[in-house]
Amino acid sequence: MGAGPYGLSVAAHALEAGLDARVFGRPMQSWEWHMPRGMLLKSEPDASHLGDPDRRYGLDAFRRYSYGEPVPVETFVAYGKWFRAQTVKDALDESTVTSVGTEGGLFTVSLSSGACVLARTVVLALGFLPFAHRPDALAELPSEVSSHSSDHHDLSAFAGKHVAVVGAGQSALETATLLVEAGAKPRIVARTRELAWNDTPNDRRSVISRALAPRSGLGSGWPSYVWSELPGSVRYLPKAARRRIVRTTLGPAGSWWLKERFDGAVPVTLGVRLEGADHRGAVRLHLTNGRGNVQTLETEHVIAATGYQVDVGKIDILDQNLRRGIRSAGPTPRLSRTFETPMPGLYVVGLAAAATFGPAMRFVHGCDFAARRVTRGLVNQVRKSA
Repeated sequence: MGAGPYGLSVAAHALEAGLDARVFGRPMQSWEWHMPRGMLLKSEPDASHLGDPDRRYGLDAFRRYSYGEPVPVETFVAYGKWFRAQTVKDALDESTVTSVGTEGGLFTVSLSSGACVLARTVVLALGFLPFAHRPDALAELPSEVSSHSSDHHDLSAFAGKHVAVVGAGQSALETATLLVEAGAKPRIVARTRELAWNDTPNDRRSVISRALAPRSGLGSGWPSYVWSELPGSVRYLPKAARRRIVRTTLGPAGSWWLKERFDGAVPVTLGVRLEGADHRGAVRLHLTNGRGNVQTLETEHVIAATGYQVDVGKIDILDQNLRRGIRSAGPTPRLSRTFETPMPGLYVVGLAAAATFGPAMRFVHGCDFAARRVTRGLVNQVRKSA
C-alpha cells in the first residue's frame, strides 16, 4: 500500500523474488502534490536512490548529479515514475486503498474502485502524510487560515499575504523562502534562539578527516554512518536509546544552499513558545519568550512546518483490531527484523518504522535496506504456508 519510494522499492524486490505482488496508489503522489513547487531535496544525490535488487535503477541511472548538487523535487518525482516503469510495470493499480481488515486468515483490501482484494501479506508504505504534526496551540483555528506544510504544492496562492511559518527545520526555512519568491510576506516563528545551517559539502577532505568522520547517507560522522548504513543494528538498542537517536539525529537545520536565499529575505521571531492562537478577523498567535513575557503576533495565515509524529492510531485504513494488534507500548508499531508487525503477514516500512530501525527510515536512503529485509520476510511467509 503506497507507491512512493518505499512502496515502489519493496515491490521491485518482491516481484524480482517471484512473488505475486500488487502495488496500490498513485506513483510518487505525496512528493508530487504535497511538496512545494520549486523545492530542492535536502538529501545528497547519492542518498536519493530507490531500491531495486541489482541496483540498476538508481537516481544516477535516470540523471547524474554531482556531490553537493541539490536535486529538484520535480526531477525526483519524474525519477520515481521512471523507476516504477522499469521495475513495477503492470503490477501497479492506482486505486486508493480505503480499508484493510481480515477474513478467514487473509487480509481484505478494499479499493476506491469498489473492488476487494484478498491478500496473504500486506506491506504498509504510507509515507509521511498520515502523520503530519500540528501543534495543539493551533487546534482551534479554522483550516482556511491554518495548515501544515504538507498541505501545499502551489504557494503562489499566498502572494501578497502575511504568513507565519512555525518551525526551524528545512521544511520551515524552505517554505518561507519559497513564499517570499512567490510574492508572499512570511515570518519564521520558532522556539530556537538561533537558526542552524548545514555545512557546505566538501568532497576533498583529507584521509584523516574521512577516517574520523566518514560520509554516509545521513551526513558525516561515525554515529550518522552507523544509523545510515547499519539500520538493522538500531533495532537491538534499548527503546529509550532508539527514541533518542531518532529525535536527535539530523535535528532542525537548513541546507547550506538555502541560506543565501533566506538571509535578509525572511524576518524571524526566535526564542518564543507558541501558547495559543485565535481568529478574529486576523490570526493572532500568542507567544511567550524565555522570561515569560507574552506577545501577540498577527498574521493572515499560519503554516505549521512542524514535522511528523508516528501514531498507529492515525492509520485509519486499518480496522480497529489491526490497529490494536500492531501497536506497541506507545504509539509506534513494534516490528520484527523483517519489518513484520505482531499481526502475522502485516509489514510496515518508511517513517513508521523509524522507532525500530532508526533515522534512516525517515529518508529515501533507507528504501533499499527496508525492501531487502521485507522481501526476505515475505518469501519466508510464503514458504511457511506452502
